[in-house]
Amino acid sequence: MDREKQLNNLNDKELQELFRLLNKLKNTFDSEFLKQYNRSLPFADMLFDRWDRAKLLGFGDGTSIYDSSVVLGNVIVGKNTWVGPNTMLDGSGELSIGDNCSISAGVQIYSHDSVKWATSGGVEKYEYSKTTIGNNCYIAPNVIIAKGVSLGDGCIVGANSFVNKSFEDGSKIAGNPAKLI
Repeated sequence: MDREKQLNNLNDKELQELFRLLNKLKNTFDSEFLKQYNRSLPFADMLFDRWDRAKLLGFGDGTSIYDSSVVLGNVIVGKNTWVGPNTMLDGSGELSIGDNCSISAGVQIYSHDSVKWATSGGVEKYEYSKTTIGNNCYIAPNVIIAKGVSLGDGCIVGANSFVNKSFEDGSKIAGNPAKLI
């Protein structure tokens, strides 16, 4: 449905005006972001400050997290860490991410799973286990890290990898499942 049809379906004149103003604001932001940063972002990611959100969540100084990121449970993030757009940080079983890390777009880090619950028809419970990412780690786009994994300081994880076991400091890993490279 195009914008005019959406707008005409709104009954309240105040809602119609709000819709027009929000659309104008989005277009203005889009234009300014393109001009200043050569990028176009989802409206919420332009509207809300990434560093303010990180502070609100209790993350370390200099850390930023996009509005499109989902944060669940007990998540601790250190200083100067970048959490990219469309990420999932599941701290339902505790999640800790160190200082100076880069958590790229689309990364999913879990501290629980529902495998036994689902396969038992809901009889078994969810399983929880703390997940830890050390300092100075680079997690490439679309990586999935399973519950209970611990990555040491300085680890690099290649794009599209599935990490289902722990690795020591300085490990360079990739694959499905991830292995040393």
